Amino acid sequence: MYKIAVLPGDGTGPEVVREGLKVLDAVSEANGFKLEYTHYDLGGERYLRTGEILPDSVVEELRTFDAIYLGAIGHPDVKPGILEKGLLLRLRFELDQYINLRPVKLYPGVETPIKGKGPKEIDFVVVRENTEGQYAGAGGFLRKGTADEIAVQESISTRKGVERCVRYAFQYAQKRNKDKKVTLCGKTNVLTYVFDLWERAFHEVGQKEFPEITRDYAHVDATVMWMVKNPEWFDVIVTENMFGDIITDLGAMIQGGMGIAAGGNINPEGVSMFEPIGGSAPKYTGLSVVNPLAAIGAAAMLLENIQETDAAAQVENSVMKICQFHLKSLAAGKMGYNTQEVGDLVVKNL
Repeated sequence: MYKIAVLPGDGTGPEVVREGLKVLDAVSEANGFKLEYTHYDLGGERYLRTGEILPDSVVEELRTFDAIYLGAIGHPDVKPGILEKGLLLRLRFELDQYINLRPVKLYPGVETPIKGKGPKEIDFVVVRENTEGQYAGAGGFLRKGTADEIAVQESISTRKGVERCVRYAFQYAQKRNKDKKVTLCGKTNVLTYVFDLWERAFHEVGQKEFPEITRDYAHVDATVMWMVKNPEWFDVIVTENMFGDIITDLGAMIQGGMGIAAGGNINPEGVSMFEPIGGSAPKYTGLSVVNPLAAIGAAAMLLENIQETDAAAQVENSVMKICQFHLKSLAAGKMGYNTQEVGDLVVKNL
């Protein structure tokens, strides 16, 4: 029995989570384990109704689960930043989910905007540091609202935070056993202090603990260029928080769009959280047209995390089948099926 916290969230989040839970129920029954769900009413509607974002008591409860399954956060009637900082970032920080894991994998039958590239070339993973950088919230205003206003946003990198992130990336490359290469994505020629630390930690950990893994470096601007021109050059990319946020959205586009992109906020020693990365898409709420495959992919990552690897592989294989043989498109409203029917197809093809 695994205890799973479910946060359906805002907009289309509850719709795609419903399909993810449908798939989880089917695959757990087929593989002889059980999942016990506890649903939490967190998100924009609760905030508008009560003024609460994330009660302290809920944070403590979430520490006790085996995993967290998140739909989406973002409400058109809530000012940007309130829910993101008060809920998403707070959960990452409080639960020390210091890795954001983003597989970038093009499935057969899925279109990519990159000419001449296919599933063989587009298959890599981004390991993003998830609790430091500019997202740590260090900084502030001076003389706000005047002509002399100053805004400062500081990037925070600690040796501990950097080292555990690069170590996770090397371990993931080891487990992945593809090219056995880790590329550090940075900006050593401009952000000299931060990436001096990153580069030293990267080479020290790699040389001492993972000598069989090839180490590579690319500036962030070169990384995005090569992700489009030569995605086959990458196996595992490791980077800081802001750069990781940016390059993973490009990764989603080259793997077929937000409808297929899933991610995990990982604490290898604690509770991790899994989500589709496409957002709440409020304009599609209630229309049953959004693609649930990103949420179902996040469910597969959740299964992998709780060591149900056979079940995780079954879910991914089913998603690959329906992408190749059933769906007309991954775009909302253009799949040839509604949201629930796509979930049913995944269950049928397990």
